[in-house]
Amino acid sequence: MGNDTIVAISTALGQGAISIVRLSGEEAIEIVNKSFKGVNLENVKSHTIHYGHIVYNNKNIDEVMISVFKAPKSFTTEDIIEINCHGGIFVANKILEIMLINGARSANPGEFTERAFLNGRIDLTQAEAVMEIIEAKSDMSLTLANEGLDGVIYKLITDLRSNLINIIANIEVNIDYPEYDDVLELSNNVLKPEIEKLISKIEDILEKAHYGKIIKDGIKTAIIGRPNVGKSSILNALLREDKAIVTEILGTTRDIVEGNVNIGGIILNLIDTAGIRESNDLVEKIGINKAKTAINEAELILFVLDNNQALTNEDKKLLELTKSKKRIVIINKKDLNKELTHSFNNSVAISALHKTGIEDLENLIRHMFLSGEINLSDQTYVSNTRHIAKLSESLVALKESIQAIHSEMPVDMVEIDLKNAWMLLGEIIGDTSTTSLLDELFRKFCLGK
Repeated sequence: MGNDTIVAISTALGQGAISIVRLSGEEAIEIVNKSFKGVNLENVKSHTIHYGHIVYNNKNIDEVMISVFKAPKSFTTEDIIEINCHGGIFVANKILEIMLINGARSANPGEFTERAFLNGRIDLTQAEAVMEIIEAKSDMSLTLANEGLDGVIYKLITDLRSNLINIIANIEVNIDYPEYDDVLELSNNVLKPEIEKLISKIEDILEKAHYGKIIKDGIKTAIIGRPNVGKSSILNALLREDKAIVTEILGTTRDIVEGNVNIGGIILNLIDTAGIRESNDLVEKIGINKAKTAINEAELILFVLDNNQALTNEDKKLLELTKSKKRIVIINKKDLNKELTHSFNNSVAISALHKTGIEDLENLIRHMFLSGEINLSDQTYVSNTRHIAKLSESLVALKESIQAIHSEMPVDMVEIDLKNAWMLLGEIIGDTSTTSLLDELFRKFCLGK
């Protein structure tokens, strides 16, 4: 990253009340000043806002409010200027063009947040949390993202690394002073219990990560069944809108229809599939093949049966096809005469037509995936896929260190696995420097050592 000043439109392009053109860098104030008719921005205090006009070639372009955030107390720790202009597409782009002419460079995607990270304003988990806030689809996922932005994940990881450093420091003392401790006693009575505590902590975090992932990303859900059992009607009932075409003609749904629905904080990424049956229709065959692919990829199967029809061979094939999946059997058309006599685990009777039983279905889904109450205020739920992967890798490294102890390997071999775990955890927060490891390690020694 250089010392150049970047600029971008920070609001979505389109017609609206306002748009914001943002600049960050050493020359941000100077660049805006060149085209601002109002107070001299060089002389104003930080965190103030000023009325005036953006002008170009002695012509007023727009009436604006200029927000000034001076270094280092800004998002990027650099001088930041935000030009609040009217929300037309043309005017925002025109102001952007003027700033580029005045000497700014067009920012790359995410570059403002990248500068905040590189300048030490936020750690990597907080940078990722910015995007997670933008992409949040429910109150619970927004709460998780805000915890990340507040540094909760950072503290969780730094606490784990601090515990690791204490263990590594014990090894370093033994290497420097081999007579200080018996090696077997050090390994079995000092290192092993502390490593096992760390393993237990990370396993607990990863177990809870299952819930965090569901809250953040939702559940990929396939609605399957024979043609005309009411799959599309159920999709519409869950979505509270008529997104899928519903008719009594077999094979109406010929492709995948998708939608998202929020069930008590859980997002279902719904896929309404074509009815699975033998067919000579080429288009319908393609839809059926897509449906089978959706079944393989789905985390939850909503298998729909018609209460007014006995179980068919096609139903039995679908039951067999989905038996290893998390599955809810939906008995639709419960308002009609009952012909279906079979009973199923995890089943619910509904009428998609009359919108009855939908709440029972939603409660069953919630219970199946979030058994027990989720208390976001008391627990830390890791939900980022990258964080989960690095925690899993660090867990493997810690378990390898335990194996090294069991094999009575030299303590410096045990230390290699522990340092690997420390570095893997550091990758979560963006700290991968060997210098950082040495700094943390030597802080554990007494003054004058």
